[in-house]
Amino acid sequence: MITSFKTIAGIILLGGMLSLTACNSGKPDAADTGGANTGGAAAQASELPASAQPEGSPAPAAGTEPAEAGGAAATAAPDAGGSAAAASPAAAEPGAAADEASAATPQELSKQLKELLQLAKQGKVPGVEYAAHSGLIDDVEAAWGEPDTKESAGKGIYSTYAGKHVVIGFNKGSQIFDVRSSASDLQKLTLKQIEEVLGKPDATSVNGSDDIYIYQAGKQYQLKFIIPDSTGTVDHISVFSEQDSINNMAG
Repeated sequence: MITSFKTIAGIILLGGMLSLTACNSGKPDAADTGGANTGGAAAQASELPASAQPEGSPAPAAGTEPAEAGGAAATAAPDAGGSAAAASPAAAEPGAAADEASAATPQELSKQLKELLQLAKQGKVPGVEYAAHSGLIDDVEAAWGEPDTKESAGKGIYSTYAGKHVVIGFNKGSQIFDVRSSASDLQKLTLKQIEEVLGKPDATSVNGSDDIYIYQAGKQYQLKFIIPDSTGTVDHISVFSEQDSINNMAG
């Protein structure tokens, strides 16, 4: 009987132990559960679209700071360039550089002066089709309109067309005897330059503070360079037909 009791007690004890073992094996590991949950949350967060990210404090865009540094460098660069420009005479005096750039070469001056003399032999100045001796003031006014001013001077009448830098002298028979030009390229000429190309003038005269240098242009015309003492450069040129300045029709 005692042996039977021990046997029954052993069976119960063994059954309890088996039940306890089965219960423990059915519970998941806490560390594994936490790791799985953490990994799932991370995976879920990584799948959110960019528009769903918080807008409160966006991270600086790549290159923002270098761009600002570059901006500071760019701001400093003009200053450095400005200092260099100030130190450069050409940059500090652009007018002087422009004058040098626009200065005619000896070849260009020679060509210009020789052309003036050739035109003068036709009674003309550059840019004007109306000639002394053969032209009429009526044709000029028909093409150019009324002059800015018209006034008597000496033995003739002079019409001024300021916009064209031209003055035309004519006698009472409307015949042109004097064509004058004060074009800007002529006003850069000096007596030295003129004489280097055309030689010494055939005659000279003085009118107030103006010196007049006269070159004979064929039998009919004179080419005159009028140079004021105050400037030393040409004020205007004149192609003059002396015989037509005395008009037989003058009353």
